[in-house]
Amino acid sequence: MHINVLYPLARALLFRLPPETAHHLTLITLQQLSRLGHFNPARQTLPANPVTVMGLTFPNQIGLAAGLDKNADCIDGLSALGFGFIEIGTVTPLPQPGNPQPRLFRIPQAQALINRMGFNNKGIDNAIQQIKNSRYQGILGINIGKNRATPVESALDDYNIGLQKAYCFADYITVNISSPNTPGLRELQAGEQLNKLLSGLSQTRHELEQKHQKTVPIAIKIAPDCTLEQLNQIADLSLCHAMDAIIATNTTSSRTGVEGYPHADQQGGLSGAPLFEKSLQAVSHLKSLVNTDMVIIGCGGITTRQRANEMLSAGASLLQVFSGLIYQGPGLLTQMSL
Repeated sequence: MHINVLYPLARALLFRLPPETAHHLTLITLQQLSRLGHFNPARQTLPANPVTVMGLTFPNQIGLAAGLDKNADCIDGLSALGFGFIEIGTVTPLPQPGNPQPRLFRIPQAQALINRMGFNNKGIDNAIQQIKNSRYQGILGINIGKNRATPVESALDDYNIGLQKAYCFADYITVNISSPNTPGLRELQAGEQLNKLLSGLSQTRHELEQKHQKTVPIAIKIAPDCTLEQLNQIADLSLCHAMDAIIATNTTSSRTGVEGYPHADQQGGLSGAPLFEKSLQAVSHLKSLVNTDMVIIGCGGITTRQRANEMLSAGASLLQVFSGLIYQGPGLLTQMSL
């Protein structure tokens, strides 16, 4: 029996467990099922809809957002679901435990999640080893961040480590400067901090290009809570320093759309259906600024085929999903690709 038939029952069982426990159990199960090859009940192939951006040809426009497979433990299992690309991470130079549990909360009434994970991960060296061990041949993004203990003024050091270590194993690299769960991180989205970061990354990439004789695209992942002035600055500096893409958006600090629901007052970033309008507006505004000079990747609240089409119409070349997958299962990808 196929996973799309089984998922409603599986979800009912998984939602009886604490969210983080259910998360780990799902990843372990998907990875085990991937060993069945063509007999994997979770395996599905989406219709071919290739798009070429950033010098890469994606078999379809639907990708997995970072955060689901932080440590690259389940690349093979997740790839069987039919994604056009997969982004792992966020990974930091050194392993770190993240924030105390509980730190992940479901709001099923709104198809939403709140998380304050805090970049919990086993470090980039572990992720690279997992990537080496995987059989995945598709397009892989590696999402990099800074360690919590690293001062914001020294953030470039951490991002340079991530860029250098990921360079030979990623098809593109995402610079996460927008998680609300690492103190001070969002300061990197504006002004001289952003200019210094992008300038430094551009220089490091140039050196890596010379060394490895290949160019790896860099995407910047931004918050949905940016003002129009901040978006203007992000677009200007990203173009100035030859970044390749902007991912709009990460989770929001807003609670619009979940007011009054259980867990709505938990600290952390809100993702899922209520985020859609903020992300859509960011995609549309950024596209008006960068035109064809930079790729926009739409992420946030894409839970239906209609919303996927709205994101694409607003100017996104690629899409990423996460929370919608938790609530709807792999059938969401099938629905979006019809």
